[in-house]
This record gives sequence, C-alpha cells and structure tokens, in this order.
Amino acid sequence: MLALAFTLLACAQKSEVDELKAKVTTLEEKVATLEKRPAAAGGATVADPAKEEAANAIMKEAAEFIKANDFQAAKPKLEQLIKDFPDTKAGKAADRQYKEVGLIGSPAAPIEVEKWFQGKGDYSAAPVTLMVFWEVWCPHCKREMPELAVKEADLKKKGVQVIGFTKITKSATEEKVVEFIKENNIKYPMAKEKDGNLSKAFNVSGIPAAALVKDGKVIWRGHPGRLDDDTLAKLIGS
Repeated sequence: MLALAFTLLACAQKSEVDELKAKVTTLEEKVATLEKRPAAAGGATVADPAKEEAANAIMKEAAEFIKANDFQAAKPKLEQLIKDFPDTKAGKAADRQYKEVGLIGSPAAPIEVEKWFQGKGDYSAAPVTLMVFWEVWCPHCKREMPELAVKEADLKKKGVQVIGFTKITKSATEEKVVEFIKENNIKYPMAKEKDGNLSKAFNVSGIPAAALVKDGKVIWRGHPGRLDDDTLAKLIGS
C-alpha cells in the first residue's frame, strides 16, 4: 500500500514537471518570435520607412486641403490612409482627422450642459457659435482659452459667440475651473458638459478642440489655434 502511494506521488510530480516544461517551451517560442522582429529603442516595432514616407506624402496633401477648407477633397486622401496605411503614424492620425472632417455639414448636436459656470449660450444667440472643448489640467488649453478671451470682443463684432465646455476630468475640479476663469479674465460662457455627450457628438478625442456652428450645422472642426482670421472669414463669409 505504501509503495502504491509513492508511485502515485511520483506520477503526480512527473505530470507537474511535464506541464511546467511545456509552458517554458511555449514562452521560449514566443521570445524567439519577438527577437526575429525588427525593433527600435524601447522594444517598439520599426515601421517600414518606405510606407511611412508614402503615407506622410498623402497626409501632407490632405492637410493642404483641410487648410484650404476643401474638406471634400481631403476625405478621399484620409480614407486612403486609413485603408492602405493603417499601421503608419499618418494612418493612425488620419482616423481622428477623418472623424473631424466627417462632421462638416452635419447638424450640430443640441447644447446640453450639467452646469453653467458663467453666462449661458445657445446657437440662436449669435449667427455663428465657436464651441471650444478643454480641461483645466491641459497645458495647451491653458494657452488657448485666455487667447480666445482676448479675441472675444473682435469675434463678437464678426457675429461669432464663444462657448467653452469642460467635462471636469483627471485632476480638474469645479473650483479650479472657476479659479482659472477669474485669473484669466474670461468673459464668454463656460459650462460643464452633461455626461460628456457634446464631446462625443463632436468627435473630440484630443483637447483643446473646437467647432464652428452656423445655421444649425457644423461648418468647421479642428484645433482652435488653427482658426486664424483668414480662415474664419472664409468660413463665415465675412
């Protein structure tokens, strides 16, 4: 009986050892596969330089069309990047830009907020509405929002109202938002989004982000820093 017990124990140990060996073999095969891949510093896979160059050339064309507000011409270029160069840097960036360009001409989502920090705004308050999405912890937003405060008076003369929207994410708090507004002498309406619905509707994936709405439709979407006087004049027809 004792001999049988030792035999069973030995079998169990052998089974466990065999299982462990199998796992080690699998891991070794995975490591060997990874070692065969070309890698850059930090272990990242190296992209094909030729593909990156080709994708960059297409993205440059798309960017020129977007800069000229020729969104219909930009769309097929972005679609080509998404379809043929999905693994390139330009291809990945194209996906976000395509979602932005795709909004042009579509009905603007209704303005729904959880709270107004100051003022109030809706599309009927001015011929054109500049929607700006931001967060108080974002360094680029900290630059753009005060700059818009300086430009606001001139924008009003052109029939453009500015409305800022925040979701209060990460380290942001309502107190910090109120403090930022006061410190930077921001006068335009500022609100907390309701459930982040506006950001979703305007395809906001990075901040600061902006959109122009005229006659109930989105006529421009992009980074607020790209909306210079010439571009604005062309878009609103002034």
